[in-house]
Amino acid sequence: MTSCWIVTEGIAGTENQCLGVAEALGVMPEIKRIGLRQPWKSLSPYLGFECGWSFTGDALTAPWPDLLLASGRKAIAAARYIKRMSSGKTLCVQIQDPRVNPAQFDLVAVPAHDPARGENVIVTSAAPNRITAQRLADARDEFTALLSPLPAPRVAVMIGGNSKAYTMSADITRKLADDLKALSQSGYSLMVTASRRTGDVNGQILKDVLKGENIYYWDGSGDNPYFGFLAWADFILVTADSVSMLSEAASTGKPVYMIPLEGGSKRLELFHGKLTDDGVIRRFDGTLTAYDYTKLDDAGLIAAEIRKRLGKV
Repeated sequence: MTSCWIVTEGIAGTENQCLGVAEALGVMPEIKRIGLRQPWKSLSPYLGFECGWSFTGDALTAPWPDLLLASGRKAIAAARYIKRMSSGKTLCVQIQDPRVNPAQFDLVAVPAHDPARGENVIVTSAAPNRITAQRLADARDEFTALLSPLPAPRVAVMIGGNSKAYTMSADITRKLADDLKALSQSGYSLMVTASRRTGDVNGQILKDVLKGENIYYWDGSGDNPYFGFLAWADFILVTADSVSMLSEAASTGKPVYMIPLEGGSKRLELFHGKLTDDGVIRRFDGTLTAYDYTKLDDAGLIAAEIRKRLGKV
């Protein structure tokens, strides 16, 4: 069996991308969450010269793994350190654009909207994730009692909120709530979840409007039904701010509609544009129409390239 470490700074989104790749490989990773001491904390990834003292958190010591999956700015330093200390025996894979020369790693996996390119760079459509047919089947079974009473067609609504690039204003939230209520009144069932970034004011707007027998609004208590929503959904709506939720939704093969917000960035516009041009997502305008596309499997693509480099194929 291939030994595998996942090294991140402990952010759930980046860790889940690595976990998705590990699961696609069929390996059981050891998860390490690290931080950086000064001056690396401020100057990474550009400083270099990492040593054992550079890191806080979980220990990075021999025996070194066969495979390293690293993601996030602080993990760039860790990947370079492990590659050097293992004398190149560890295959070091950096997930997400490191913003430094990709040649510093054995393999770099980036989504198409990030600029890194090179002989050892694999470009995916979106972010790798943990969505698989089996995970959805398990989630469908787990949440049968909760979600099966909602009549089909069912719409999963994944709401993010304010970010560096986007603003979710009260006006946008009211329009979204009204559009969703109209869908529920026309025969659709709604399965709604909001994040902390949605904010208290916007969350209250949504809760005040989205009430009814065919609406389930998760209040944060009990087991998180996120995967259950994806499993039971006939349509999926996701706010524009979340690369991870859009990537996960597009990995189900179900129609995915993007909820527009105020603002944006060139990088995210490239992301949305590619998925739109490829027929994967559509912009939500209050109406839904079923459509087909080839579901994303970015974790599988990265795993296949790793197998080649490990000599497993």
